[in-house]
Amino acid sequence: MRIGVVVLTDLPWAEAAPRWRSCEEMGLDHAWTYDHLVWGGLPDADWRGAMPVLGAVAATTSRIGLGTFVSSPNFRHPVPLLRDVQALEDVSEGRFLLGIGTGGDRDSAILGGPDLSVRERVDRFQEMVDLLVRLRAEDHVDAEGRWFSAHDARTLPPLRRTPLLLAGNGPRSVRYAARTGDGWVTTGTRADSVEEWWQGHARAREVLEEALAAAGRDPASYPRYLNLDAGPSYSLESVGAFEDAVGRAEELGFTDVVTHWPRPDGPYAGDEQTLVDAVSARGRP
Repeated sequence: MRIGVVVLTDLPWAEAAPRWRSCEEMGLDHAWTYDHLVWGGLPDADWRGAMPVLGAVAATTSRIGLGTFVSSPNFRHPVPLLRDVQALEDVSEGRFLLGIGTGGDRDSAILGGPDLSVRERVDRFQEMVDLLVRLRAEDHVDAEGRWFSAHDARTLPPLRRTPLLLAGNGPRSVRYAARTGDGWVTTGTRADSVEEWWQGHARAREVLEEALAAAGRDPASYPRYLNLDAGPSYSLESVGAFEDAVGRAEELGFTDVVTHWPRPDGPYAGDEQTLVDAVSARGRP
């Protein structure tokens, strides 16, 4: 099981940089940040752009995978997003991980975007990803979409090592991730209890594996990322809680889990030492 942690961009670099370096020093496999203009969980907090922060992290680390958890079409267009990803792939020497999802609607509203139904937001997300797939594979790309267009978009240098990790919770998005993505990211469906949340993941696993088989893809080699903190409880409430969550994720076939760096107060309120101890308990240095 690979383990990662989200470090938010609410702190200045002088305070955040030691956290990012600690992720690598603790032996974590990957580290992430949210890609928002404003995050609804901390709407009044200071905030910084994900891509410049990840560039700084890439330049000051050497091993750990780095990614967006997740980018979205709410304020990202596939063509400039590709350029950012190309730079991050280069600076990180191939360690960048591009998580992409439908996202919430706060960022879109800030830019005066349309009020879309859930179906329309998923349609827009899939149009974004379809264009990104073309941009990754082609040069001189032309596309006319409902939400995104490109006219003779140059794409060199080609992306060679950055996976497209597609977020999805409902059956439609899970099937799309299985057909199109290089991996699947999920927060699970809304649940009133922890047990109900895990049951939702079991159902999603069945949908995923059926879709992978239908697409002729090997389920054993397909990466699956679970946000451990999207359910009714925070995974780092204790070392025992983290071990239980990771164990249940392993039983359901997840290859990767992601938690969040503890904060002094909510969201993700907890003790940083619990993170250190939990990672150490998994046999990391």
